[in-house]
Amino acid sequence: MTTSAVENGVSELREAFLRELVKQQRAQDTYGVWDGKKDEELLAPFILDAAKRKEIPIVGDPDPETLERVEMFFNAVGLTIERKTGIMVMPMMTMHHEGFGKMVLLAGRLALVNKVLRDVHRFGFPTQEKLAEAGEKYVTAALEMVERFPEVARFGG
Repeated sequence: MTTSAVENGVSELREAFLRELVKQQRAQDTYGVWDGKKDEELLAPFILDAAKRKEIPIVGDPDPETLERVEMFFNAVGLTIERKTGIMVMPMMTMHHEGFGKMVLLAGRLALVNKVLRDVHRFGFPTQEKLAEAGEKYVTAALEMVERFPEVARFGG
């Protein structure tokens, strides 16, 4: 495989993840208010640059919108994995009111993502590129797990 093929595979995963994340955002718009919005506008709430991050206290409780963004992010990871493997992925998140918790993505009996969440009230990424990289990282690791343990991932009972 050439370097350009590897790079294309990487960018393809990033694009697939961002498409799923935008779909998650649009699915929340039951009245069509966001129909005219560009994808970048829908991804804007996930961007938390240094200046915005500085405005958020170090200790705080996450608001419902932030919790929803965390869930959307990992749902998009799960849906990207589903589209690549054909295996259903189930997200499960548990969260303490102070912003500490865990997100798990399961396929069959296989944990594809097992992420401890801290300081969720400050959830965000400095740029859209960093957002895409983070999604790609989770998807890539999960695809490797499915490839390594396909019978566990496909176990339905």
